[in-house]
Amino acid sequence: MSNTYKSAGVDKEEGYKTVDKIKSAVAETHNKNVLNNLGSFGAFYEIGNYKNPVLVSGTDGVGTKLKVALDTKQYDSIGVDCFAMCANDILCHGAKPLFFLDYLACGKLDSDIAAEIVLGMVKACKDNECALIGGETAEMPGMYQPGDYDVAGFCVGIVEKDQIIDGSKIKTGDKIIALPSSGFHSNGFSLVRKVFPNFEEEFEGKPLYETLLIPTRLYYQDIHKLLNEVPLHGIAHITGGGLYENIPRIIGDGLCASIEASNIKIPSIMLELEKRGGIAREEMFGTFNMGVGMIVVVDADHAHKVLELLDDAYEIGEITEGNEKIKLV
Repeated sequence: MSNTYKSAGVDKEEGYKTVDKIKSAVAETHNKNVLNNLGSFGAFYEIGNYKNPVLVSGTDGVGTKLKVALDTKQYDSIGVDCFAMCANDILCHGAKPLFFLDYLACGKLDSDIAAEIVLGMVKACKDNECALIGGETAEMPGMYQPGDYDVAGFCVGIVEKDQIIDGSKIKTGDKIIALPSSGFHSNGFSLVRKVFPNFEEEFEGKPLYETLLIPTRLYYQDIHKLLNEVPLHGIAHITGGGLYENIPRIIGDGLCASIEASNIKIPSIMLELEKRGGIAREEMFGTFNMGVGMIVVVDADHAHKVLELLDDAYEIGEITEGNEKIKLV
C-alpha cells in the first residue's frame, strides 16, 4: 500500500468541507472594496477615498482560553475573541477596521469545529463592518494532538494621518473614563485555569465555563460613536498586564494616570478568583482587566458628553503631574 498525505494524518477533503461550510457566510462580510473571493492566493482590498491614509494593523490570538473552549466543546465564542483582540487594538489609534485574516492550526481537522470557530469571526466582522477576506487552515499531526486547535488573526484598519490618536494630546486635568469589559476577555487564563480547574462547577446558577467563555467585548461601535462627537486624547485597550501595563503606553513623560481603584466595578467572577486563589489585589490589577476593557482620556469639559453617549461608561480617574505614568489610589 503506497503512502498518501491522508495516511500521514492530513485529510485534504476535510479542509475542502470547511471551506464549503463557511464560504457563503464569509462572503456576507464583504463590501465593494473586496475585489476577490475566498480561494485566491492573496486577498485584494481597495482602500477607497482617503486624503492621507495610514494603515494600522494588529495581530493576536486567544491564548489558553482556548483550553476552556476545547475541554468543554464550546467553540462558538472563540472566533469572536480572536477578532476582538486584534480589532480592539487598532481602535486605540482611531482606526476603522477594514479587513481581517485568520489562521487556524490543529492536529486533526474537524470541519464542523473549524467552521464554528470561523463563523464566530464572521459574526464579529459583521458587527465591526469589517471584511473577512482570507485565512489559512493548517492540519499539523505531530505538532498538535487530535482535538487541539490554535487560533490567531490579523486585522488591518485605516485612519487619516491628521486624525491618528497616540496619546500625545493628553494633559493634566484630562479625565479617564472606563468602558466595561464583558469579563476576562482573553487574558490571564493560565492563572484562571489554575485556580478554577473544574470548568463544569456551578457559578451563580450556571456552569462556570459559560462565564469564562463570554466573548471579548467589541468596542468598534462605541469608540466610533465617540470619535464622531468628542475629541479623544487617548485610548487604551486593557489586555495582558491589566491597567498597570496598558495605560502607561499612552501616557507621556511627566504625566500620571491617577486611578481611583474604589471606583472600578470589578466583576464577581474576578472577585471569586482573587479570593479562592489568594491572589494579591496588585497582582489582579497587573494581570486582568478587572472589569475595565478599554479606557478613553478626554478633556474635562468633554467627559459629560462621553458619559451621555455611552450608557455604561464611568469615570475612574484623571491625569495629574508625575513620573509614575500610573497610580492606583
